[in-house]
Amino acid sequence: MLRRLLRDRTMADAARTPGGARVDLVVVADMVAYGARVLDVGCGDGELLQLLAERRGVDGRGIELSREGVNECVSKGLAVIQGDADTDLVDYPDDAFDYVILSQTLQATRRPRQVLEHMLRIGRRAIVSFPNFGHWRIRLQILFKGRMPTTDNLPYTWYDTPNIHFCTIKDFRELCDAIGARMERAVALDAWGKPLRLNAPWWFWNLFGEQAVFLLTRK
Repeated sequence: MLRRLLRDRTMADAARTPGGARVDLVVVADMVAYGARVLDVGCGDGELLQLLAERRGVDGRGIELSREGVNECVSKGLAVIQGDADTDLVDYPDDAFDYVILSQTLQATRRPRQVLEHMLRIGRRAIVSFPNFGHWRIRLQILFKGRMPTTDNLPYTWYDTPNIHFCTIKDFRELCDAIGARMERAVALDAWGKPLRLNAPWWFWNLFGEQAVFLLTRK
């Protein structure tokens, strides 16, 4: 229940479009081909699945850890089951989906490398979004306050956070190299949900991107 409440607080603080959709979810949806088979891992209340159905006409499925989240998704008519990304992805067959999505959940998994490897096995493409712990506000809070930072995108105190594996954009790129994942597309968003320049160097994204979205394929 605590994990659900914390995630709800994050979603409420997230940047949104004039139509009310979360900006990062719109970026994710734009990476998905029309009519694709999609598995949303850690789908929460089903906001992304709904967006994908409305905008991209996908055949969407979801797994969600919290019973409250599953119940909310089912009440919306979404095909969602209760499951844990760390333990249940192993049961899915190879190439079962066109896209496997992990939105703002990577940092809350116990074994992020294995989760990402399973995503790329299950789906022909994987889409991962996460908060960037290398953002300049976070660096300054650690430097000058000497405390674990809190931001709009990471609003938790150290003792009540569901996040156990923070990473930066640079860290994630190195993980992709380690598992042999090819970055097909990447977007970094600033604190207002606006994409940073596509031709900006990686260090610029790592410093000024508050969150990032990566579209990955197997090499």
